[in-house]
Amino acid sequence: MPLLTLMMAVPVLGAVVVAFLRGQAAKVAALATSLVVLVLGLIAWARFDAGASTQFQLAEVHSWIPQFGVSYALGVDGIALSLIVMSVILTPICLLAAWKDVPEDEGRRVSTYFALMLVLEAFMVGVFAATDVFLFYVFFEAMLIPVYFLIGMFGGARRQAAALKFLLFSLAGGLVMLVAVIGLYVYGPGGDKAFLMETLTGNVGGSTTAQRLMFLGFFIAFAVKAPMWPVHTWLPDAAAAARPATSVLLVGVLDKVGTFGMIRFCLQLFPEASTWATPVVIALAVISVIYGAILAIGSTDMMRLVAYTSISHFGFIVLGIFALTTVGGAGSTLYMVNHGFSTAGLFLLIGFLAARTGSQQMSTYGGWQRVTPILAGSFLVVGLSSLALPGLSSFVSEFLVIQGTFQTHRVAAVIATLGLVLAALYILLMYQKTMTGPKPEFAEGAAPRDLSVREKVVVVPIIASFVLLGFYPKPVLDVLNPAVERTLQIVGVTDPPPAVNATESAK
Repeated sequence: MPLLTLMMAVPVLGAVVVAFLRGQAAKVAALATSLVVLVLGLIAWARFDAGASTQFQLAEVHSWIPQFGVSYALGVDGIALSLIVMSVILTPICLLAAWKDVPEDEGRRVSTYFALMLVLEAFMVGVFAATDVFLFYVFFEAMLIPVYFLIGMFGGARRQAAALKFLLFSLAGGLVMLVAVIGLYVYGPGGDKAFLMETLTGNVGGSTTAQRLMFLGFFIAFAVKAPMWPVHTWLPDAAAAARPATSVLLVGVLDKVGTFGMIRFCLQLFPEASTWATPVVIALAVISVIYGAILAIGSTDMMRLVAYTSISHFGFIVLGIFALTTVGGAGSTLYMVNHGFSTAGLFLLIGFLAARTGSQQMSTYGGWQRVTPILAGSFLVVGLSSLALPGLSSFVSEFLVIQGTFQTHRVAAVIATLGLVLAALYILLMYQKTMTGPKPEFAEGAAPRDLSVREKVVVVPIIASFVLLGFYPKPVLDVLNPAVERTLQIVGVTDPPPAVNATESAK
């Protein structure tokens, strides 16, 4: 069974069906389609053998453009599979959360909105599953189309400017990467499978300068997508203008393409250039950690605040990747999964708040825990996960990243630890300003309602993921670790030996 192709074909076919439906029928069809894709994703997870010696499993390879050596090639390692499963879990959650984003009397707009989200799901699966570099580039650029329309057609007051800024930044990064892809064709081994990862890994020729330039072409595109400082400015505008469900898929899933690409392409195709660029990348990652946290503290718009926190979190992820240790790599890949769920919780709960008042500003709220206790409690748990409270999922990944970075870049690890302190500050300040304080006064009959049944169904699996991955991350780490170790073997680095106490050494 071509599971990966089915996981793309089903949402595309579902989007076509949804486009011809109206109102409630379009929503139900979209949700049902996403649940079918979720089942396929769980089947793929069950079929994956973490102990297999091959790099890619569930592989499909077919000649596509033989004149240029381009193949339709799909396959997954542990990292790609984990991100695909995260994506197919978050998509039905987002569809359910977006149930009332577009009024049902706007029939065509309802079907367009939900169809675009299904198309986006198909591209998300494709970009993580592609094992042909050219095919990856096609999916990388194709993702821009549904996101642009989801922001530009259905976002807030500044949606058109935010959508255009997102598109320009992403296209600029993509064009730089296209030059590097052409470079791979020139300096690669050629043949009818010239762009396959199996063909290119260890076989990219050219001078040291050429390889470093190709590395930079890929890295710049991925840094824009991630996003990293200083090419991050599109994210706060896009997240603030988009619908919460769109922001979840944008920040929680699509931005992971940047860090995933750094592992899959930068490290594996250009190992020498990766070690050459490591000091600068580590410095940029540390700046992102601190810079994003400081801007989050000063933000008054909650959606922008979460966007700034994501810049800080992505700094941690890149830090773990370029620490070039097994512990740091395991932490960063697990962080990608954990961040997807924690960011989803924050964006969706802020969306539920905004749906009750029409405002994303913290100054609009205060004392809401006395009016909506379930919403406030959920908001607190999600916030505590984002600040990496021990026992919740983000703590495990942040601890591994810091530990792995400390093995090779101690100063960077120490400075980045400040980001953990700042995270507690911006999350708790947001909770304090919105949920604590005296009970607010509302006009008779105008008091906001607590979470509805639909909203509880959205929140419960997200919180469950925090607890499960916080107390028992082993099943996911068992899938991730072989891919991390294989990547470091390709780069040609090994973990530094453990420090030995002088007294023990003398013994």
